[in-house]
Amino acid sequence: MTRYLSAREVAEHLGISVPTVYAYVSRGLLHSEPAGAHAHRYLFDEVEQLKLRREGRRNPASVAAGALHWGTPVLDSAITLIDNQQVYYRGFDVRELASSASIEEVASLIWVGDRQQSQQLWGDLPALNIPQLPDLPLLEQFVVALAMVGSNDHAAFDQRPQGLQRTAVRVVQLLISVAAKRPLQGPIVAQLAEAWQIPPNLQPLLNAALIVSADHELNVSSFTARCVASAGTTLYAVVSAGLAALGGVHHGKQSELSELLLDELLRSPDIYAALAQKLRLGQPIPGFGHPMYPNGDPRGKVLLDLIRQLAPQCSNDIDRIIQAVYELLGDHPTIDFGLAWVGRVLNLPLGSAMSLFALGRSVGWIGHALEQYSDARLIRPRARYTGERPNIIKI
Repeated sequence: MTRYLSAREVAEHLGISVPTVYAYVSRGLLHSEPAGAHAHRYLFDEVEQLKLRREGRRNPASVAAGALHWGTPVLDSAITLIDNQQVYYRGFDVRELASSASIEEVASLIWVGDRQQSQQLWGDLPALNIPQLPDLPLLEQFVVALAMVGSNDHAAFDQRPQGLQRTAVRVVQLLISVAAKRPLQGPIVAQLAEAWQIPPNLQPLLNAALIVSADHELNVSSFTARCVASAGTTLYAVVSAGLAALGGVHHGKQSELSELLLDELLRSPDIYAALAQKLRLGQPIPGFGHPMYPNGDPRGKVLLDLIRQLAPQCSNDIDRIIQAVYELLGDHPTIDFGLAWVGRVLNLPLGSAMSLFALGRSVGWIGHALEQYSDARLIRPRARYTGERPNIIKI
């Protein structure tokens, strides 16, 4: 829900007078909108951003200290906007894209800013030989394949815009081919659906899962990808770095943990009691509660709403789990809970939720890398030293 403040509340929040609030409006620093006779209201998020900017000018070090922990933005990006608890790719609502675009169109939108260039980018896929891979979890197969193919793809060092776009397609093509265990020779969703035996009526769910996973601003794996790209590496290395970060228990592994929780809850005679027992044992409840979305992760909602539509037999179980968690914790589902349900509805093996996440997010990692290449600056923050000071003997 959008939060508004009165002029007096703005003044108290900023530590200024009400006349100064009006002065900020006249100078364009704040915007107001009518709220009844002779009254105006102010968007809380805009007031908070102004407060952070003012505090940053007074004490830049304190702002920098919190910037890496859900804090002040640290770099510019034109890819993803998170605003009013919704997600937009280059100005397009992810909810609309999930129902009207293909993953290829979303990749084109993120990479070059134009979803209509999809056919130009993906029209003629080159022949691709999949290397013989060891029997490992799919994410680890991705890493091995990227290393093996990337070491022989000398065209990947062509970092002109069109060269990078061609490499981007080859990298995603490789990941999809590894996941499908066959060379990609057509639309991504159709190829995965054929390999994974997903019926046509459920293919929109697979497409939506890839799209809502594609990007989420500077999450840990995307920031890692940008750092690696800033060093001048190839897209193969960028995506490998993103996969390394995604596999962490505080990031993509939450999707796998959500799958395990979902499997356990659906086998339990009492969902509420099973959740309460976990809390008594000090165990977290994965798939619920996102710091950026106190009213619920819109990406998870897209997936769960689509599942209710395409697989209505799951609706009761979805709602029972959501209600039980909300009564216990007051938390709403995240994208991880949504992906866990996607894997179940599509009859995929446990562990597939994180693989879907990785396939979709590879599009975003590449988009951030392309943006970072155009900047041509090394990402190199400074650390605040807190250790022992050296003994300096003055003579």
